[in-house]
Amino acid sequence: MSSKYKSLKEECYEANMQLNALDLVVYTFGNVSAVDRANGVFAIKPSGIAYEKLKPEDIVILDFDNNIVEGTMRPSSDTKTHSYLYKNWDDIGGIAHTHAKFSCAWAQSQKDIPIFGTTHADHLTADIPCAPPMSDALIEGNYEHNTGIQILDCFKEKNLSHKEVEMILIGNHGPFSWGKNAAKAVYNSKVLEVVAEMAYFTLQINPNAPRLKDSLIKKHYERKHGKNAYYGQ
Repeated sequence: MSSKYKSLKEECYEANMQLNALDLVVYTFGNVSAVDRANGVFAIKPSGIAYEKLKPEDIVILDFDNNIVEGTMRPSSDTKTHSYLYKNWDDIGGIAHTHAKFSCAWAQSQKDIPIFGTTHADHLTADIPCAPPMSDALIEGNYEHNTGIQILDCFKEKNLSHKEVEMILIGNHGPFSWGKNAAKAVYNSKVLEVVAEMAYFTLQINPNAPRLKDSLIKKHYERKHGKNAYYGQ
């Protein structure tokens, strides 16, 4: 592959293959992108290509205005959501979107995922937010671009930081996650799916299960992310 974006394409390819390996996608229902801030571009999976046929050279390179810089295939249908987040959050390096089963079930229920246990608290101190379904006006407009607006609006309304909460559910749609690079975005996608499954079963066992105590939330988050972090497992 003779391209100045060879390493970026390979990073994006590996992250997309990991999404599949972690059982987070069905058929082609998912995508990961990786950003190159220095060159003002990002790489994303092409639309509708089966994972077993995907190759690094198939990855599409675009600028933040959705213009194709390199690649012959049509980029993911979610590309405009990715570009919107990259333009507005200049400290993220990768974004993942899936239609994973338990994450989507919560999204279709239009419910935040409550913080019930320490697995959740190891990664974030808040409930995992679910953005309300998109308004008709936004649906009829630039839908994928407006999904990005929907995400930012939800974080603003709930007074959340995208640096502390690296994941969201889109009401009636599914999950998006992000991180410092594409691999971390995929990691967060898997964490979200596992936490979503745990929360579902928690409520089956005890519909009145209490939220995790604030003291435990603080302990578990800070031992992994605080200034004196020591937890690695």
